[in-house]
Amino acid sequence: MLWKKFSYSKRITSFITQGQIRQALFTFHQFQRAGFKITEFLLSAIVRGCGRLGSIEEGKQVHCIVFKHGFDRDMILMTSLLDMYCKCIDIKEARRVYDEMPQRDVVVNNSMIFGLCRCHLTLDAMTLFDNMPERDVGSWNSLISGLAQNSEGRNALFLFKKMRVEGAEVDVMTMSGVLSVCADLAALVNGKQVYGLVIKYGFELYLPVGNAIIDMYAKCGCLEDACQFFMNMPIKNVVSWTSLIVGYGKHGLGLEALEAFDNMEREGIVPNKITFLGTLYACSHAGLVQKGWMNFNTMVHKYSITPMMEHYTCMVDLLARAGHLMEAYNFVEGMPIKPEAKLLTALFSSCCSHMNVELAKTVGQRLIELEPEEAGAYMLLSNFYGIIGDLEGVANVRKLMSKRGIRKTKACTWIEVDSKVHSFESGDGSHPLNKEIYNYLKNLVKKMKNSGYVPNTSMVMQNVDDNTKEEMVLSHSEKLAITLGLISTPPGTRIMIVKNLRVCADCHLFTALVSKIEGREIVARDSSRFHHFNNGSCSCGDHW
Repeated sequence: MLWKKFSYSKRITSFITQGQIRQALFTFHQFQRAGFKITEFLLSAIVRGCGRLGSIEEGKQVHCIVFKHGFDRDMILMTSLLDMYCKCIDIKEARRVYDEMPQRDVVVNNSMIFGLCRCHLTLDAMTLFDNMPERDVGSWNSLISGLAQNSEGRNALFLFKKMRVEGAEVDVMTMSGVLSVCADLAALVNGKQVYGLVIKYGFELYLPVGNAIIDMYAKCGCLEDACQFFMNMPIKNVVSWTSLIVGYGKHGLGLEALEAFDNMEREGIVPNKITFLGTLYACSHAGLVQKGWMNFNTMVHKYSITPMMEHYTCMVDLLARAGHLMEAYNFVEGMPIKPEAKLLTALFSSCCSHMNVELAKTVGQRLIELEPEEAGAYMLLSNFYGIIGDLEGVANVRKLMSKRGIRKTKACTWIEVDSKVHSFESGDGSHPLNKEIYNYLKNLVKKMKNSGYVPNTSMVMQNVDDNTKEEMVLSHSEKLAITLGLISTPPGTRIMIVKNLRVCADCHLFTALVSKIEGREIVARDSSRFHHFNNGSCSCGDHW
């Protein structure tokens, strides 16, 4: 009987390791029916498996068994249940388990912090953190990563500073997490400071940290530094290569991304689905249609990777951007899965850019039927109807936005000057140098107009006069941030800005002209890619 019990236990743990939770539960029920004694260890293993796969219903079944057999006083098992509910983002059940636990150690509190940050309750997480009688490095790491995941990067950096002031221990996870925050914020000065600490603590040879450094440099616009660090890494894994490939793609260097992919294969590193997302994205933003097709087919046929929605979206974007609109549309029609709103938004955007009105109407209608949650899709639709003079269409889209509770995301651009981050919204008048910014901007626009610049007000949908439309366009957030950079840094200094949304056509042209008139290199990172402006032209070739 003992060998049979061992056989059941081995099969259950094997199924969990392979991610086959339902099969593990079925075998567990057989284990029960056979009359074997249930152990806390076995239940804890199943619960952890449920958490890894997000199998909430199966996890709840195990929770019932825990209570039935009186294991609810076992700290290890209850901690596993708490962690499972947190990973499955069921914060209500997580709170219930947490409140019913007879005692709460630092591991329990760390799990709860992680869970609170996942439903987006960062204030509750910070309160719990502040009230913890004991903290370890995991406590700091949980809150730092949680804040970062909730777009509270600045608070995450402040917490890291506090961590160092208090003399708390740091580890590899701390460093890779903080470097990722710096990457997302394009906070180069902070990133370099953290890199210095990495060297001080001797963490530079750890792969997660090294990969985070590549990503940080690439996202901060310093691709050469990212490449140099990559070349000096003694050991590289698939994440290292993927970080480099994605970096090339974001900077519009499609051929370099594909060359890195070829080198990766020659080194015997097997690419994963994220690697192919990077290569397809790189092909899309460099207009490499044939190479994109080859890469997609390599993924499917050579590596037997089933395409995700994101892969299909990249392919549609690649074809549509290059003007192959009907090929893109037919590709969508032949997909084995239904297209999501983001995919149709990419196709619709290119239909508008290439002024294929009939196809745009068809795709636009399908997009509306999908009820997208992102405001960007509705704004594209509204702008399209405005361009073709369909005011009824504009009104209908606006009504849909109101009915569905969709709000336009505020455009925001930030720039780092002398280690301080300055953020701007469109029409912003709150900056201490507000008067100087607008005066300089006014004179700059005057120079541009003398050279033939005409502000593009086509995207302004408000019912206002032409002068007001022009004022609105000329006070876009990226124009204000660039102007601050011009008046706050010595002539010839490179300017780097980051925008949370895609840069508009007028700001793109404006920035190119500024780079020529002022003799500055300007690097702009928007939600789509990097733009390197120099002497009146952009690295994207006006293809973004």
